[in-house]
Amino acid sequence: MEYGIQMYSLRDLTPKDMEGALRTVAALGYKKVEYAGFFDNTAAQIVTWMDRFGLSVSGTHTNWKELTPENFAATVAYHKEIGNKNIIIPGADLSTKQTLDEFIDFVNDVQPKLAAEGITLGFHNHAREFLLTDYGQFMHDEMQKRTNLAFEIDTYWAYVAGRDPLEIMEQLKDRVIHIKDGTADGKGFALGEGTAPVAAVREKAIELGMLMVVESEGLKPTGPDEVGRCMQYLRRLELGK
Repeated sequence: MEYGIQMYSLRDLTPKDMEGALRTVAALGYKKVEYAGFFDNTAAQIVTWMDRFGLSVSGTHTNWKELTPENFAATVAYHKEIGNKNIIIPGADLSTKQTLDEFIDFVNDVQPKLAAEGITLGFHNHAREFLLTDYGQFMHDEMQKRTNLAFEIDTYWAYVAGRDPLEIMEQLKDRVIHIKDGTADGKGFALGEGTAPVAAVREKAIELGMLMVVESEGLKPTGPDEVGRCMQYLRRLELGK
């Protein structure tokens, strides 16, 4: 199996040494990279390092403000240069009905513009999008009904929200999931060290043909150490252990 890695998992390394971070994840066996910022590295540098370490980009977590009219052209140019076809918004302030409606209007405006450039626009959930808001709506449900966003399902945060990640995966059948572990109270751990249904999520992802992107947030004792344990766990599952 090939797995991707969300580089936020190595945020103790990426701001100061992106090249070293990419070298590390490649050595651990990850094949695809989902970026969470580029830290002033040029697109040409990113491409050189990915080529050097045998990696390819599966997507990026990109703040929606980088897609506003004044930033759109530069953002698209950068992502095209690194070969990225999936821009994923990692979250937004949807705390009121007004901000939710404004965000939906925004993505409905920008999504077809990105599509014309060959880029898919996605959204990455946390727990809050699956919880009933003070204004009586479920954010994720509203986005599903009212946009063409390609949802990147963070299976751990769905679990924290009390949802069944497998049901959500079956419902949305998107191309990408975050496979992540932790406890129900929102504390993240390396894969196999928490209580989320990681093994079942992996099996469902294989069944549905979904790319699995590992994200692990604990930095215990470092990001590279933690994502290394994640890969060890996934390899054990492959061996039926």
